[in-house]
Amino acid sequence: MVSSSHEAMHRIFQHDPGLFSRVSRFLGVDVPTPVKASILPTDLTEANPVERRVDTLLRLETAEQGAFLLAVEAQGNRKPDKPASWAYYVSYLWTKYRLPTALLVVCQDHATARWAQQPVCSGPSQMPTLTLRPLVAGPHNMPVIKDPEEARADLVLASLAAITHAADTAVNEILKALSTALRDTPEDIADPIVEFTAQGLGNRPAKHLWRNLVAVDLSFYKSYISEEIRDEGRAEGRAEDILLVLEQRGLDVSDDVRGRITDCTDPDLLRLWLMRAVTAPKAEEIFGDQ
Repeated sequence: MVSSSHEAMHRIFQHDPGLFSRVSRFLGVDVPTPVKASILPTDLTEANPVERRVDTLLRLETAEQGAFLLAVEAQGNRKPDKPASWAYYVSYLWTKYRLPTALLVVCQDHATARWAQQPVCSGPSQMPTLTLRPLVAGPHNMPVIKDPEEARADLVLASLAAITHAADTAVNEILKALSTALRDTPEDIADPIVEFTAQGLGNRPAKHLWRNLVAVDLSFYKSYISEEIRDEGRAEGRAEDILLVLEQRGLDVSDDVRGRITDCTDPDLLRLWLMRAVTAPKAEEIFGDQ
């Protein structure tokens, strides 16, 4: 199953195709800002071979260097067979569109980024017929944006910085800067950033910080993800209230009871349990017959 963080790592380039030119300076290359961008079909399947599908495919046109293709791959871990697939993508796209083709691999951990950066040759060592050298964006080279003004200057880059640093402690400062920067941002601009960031963090611990920041700093946004974040924040708070009432009453709270309370995300059910927690003789009885 494709994870939400996987989707965010490449779809953010669909949302803002010009992001690649701004990211390129961190990758050691100089890519002009595109004057035109198109999202192309990602299905690279031929008539007979097995299915091949790139994550995101863009056609970027620049005033200085003309048009080129950018294939973006989100890579969550090392897969020995993946470089061969990447080489196929690049060769196929070059043949189909007759345009220079670049490959960007977006990672969220240092080990995967180091692996993805390694050049891979398809031929024997003495005859390197085709050599694959992907550009890699990850925690090793993406900026740590701690200043809200810097985040405000490029919200999409700040979101990508948070996504690529999702497993690092640095992500906390990036998220705080980003949430501050979004406070005075129009809703139609802020909502996609909120969603990409939430998806990109996946199930990592930083997602809880982001959800709390959105619930407090961005309470006036009404996007689906924002509403979900606020609902979860309210549920977590009510679960803490239930446990506090039970503990203050001196009732024994087993691990099973605690887990059932903290795992619940239904606000109405949690409210019912909170009411029962005031008078229940045993912690288990707050659940009633459920």
